[in-house]
Amino acid sequence: MLERINKLLSEVEAFAAQSKEEVEEYRIKWLSKKGEVSELFDEFKTVSADLKREVGQKLNLLKNKAQEKINELKEKYEAQQEQGNKQSIDLTLPAFPTLQNGTRHPLTLVKNQIIDIFSRIGFTVSEGKEIEDDWHNFTALNTPENHPARDMQDTFYVNLNPEMVLRTQTSSAQVHIMERQKPPIRVISPGRVYRNEAISARAHCQFHQVEGLYIDEKVSFADLKQTLLYFAKEMFGADTNIRLRPSYFPFTEPSAEMDISCTICKGAGCNVCKHTGWVEILGCGMVDPQVLINCGIDKKKYRGFAFGMGIERITMLKYEIKDLRLFFENDKRFLEQFS
Repeated sequence: MLERINKLLSEVEAFAAQSKEEVEEYRIKWLSKKGEVSELFDEFKTVSADLKREVGQKLNLLKNKAQEKINELKEKYEAQQEQGNKQSIDLTLPAFPTLQNGTRHPLTLVKNQIIDIFSRIGFTVSEGKEIEDDWHNFTALNTPENHPARDMQDTFYVNLNPEMVLRTQTSSAQVHIMERQKPPIRVISPGRVYRNEAISARAHCQFHQVEGLYIDEKVSFADLKQTLLYFAKEMFGADTNIRLRPSYFPFTEPSAEMDISCTICKGAGCNVCKHTGWVEILGCGMVDPQVLINCGIDKKKYRGFAFGMGIERITMLKYEIKDLRLFFENDKRFLEQFS
């Protein structure tokens, strides 16, 4: 066995590869699991006790020498390749082009347009906090503990604290406004909200809302309808029609959902509107008197209306986008379309 080890040592010391591929061939021959060094280590188990020390030292020397030779030759050829790459650079070529500017996200574009439309008729902006306490997110909005309306919104609780949540609606920002500001109040609250929902082409655990609130004396449902009709025509075009359908929300009474005539088929019927000619875009209603009481506003003197819409829904209709997940994937090919 010692003769075989000495022979391999001589072979390793004399080895001079002509290419990087040849280095790899000899690495496999010597150092792989089935290589000659591994075979010698297997045979070492059968060496007599009086020779084990000498053979073991020689065997470790062989292994180290082989590894050093392979590393040395690898570094040599890698350095040569790197030098060749440097020499292949054509210094007469023009410089790399400057980085392209990014573009605004489609959700940002639509959010800004919504803000601009409502700003023209006197609405101010209040974005609020994304982490809210239970009072501002639920109870003040006429959704006390164990109210069935809470089942409509699967909530993320912060550190399993039942008093702190990731807001499920931007209406919580309006509660703060009502608590510290006397009417008249005319405000919209855009921002990100969170609900514990399965992610799909039509739903996500995070999305964006714009909720509006108007409180003053003698506010009527007709004021609400005209405000929303103005918004629909400014956002989707002058030929857009709306309809209001009875619905339920704990913080408004009466409540309604608003549909617009389908912007894709112009009311004729298509897959987007499920062949009805109408697409639902928001919920609305007159502020429930109990909400006014909760926020310290005289319900006998003041009335108000509120509405809320999903920015993703508006954006999908406006740009004919069919998959909600595209808004959150940062796919450059998708985002470049909005430059």
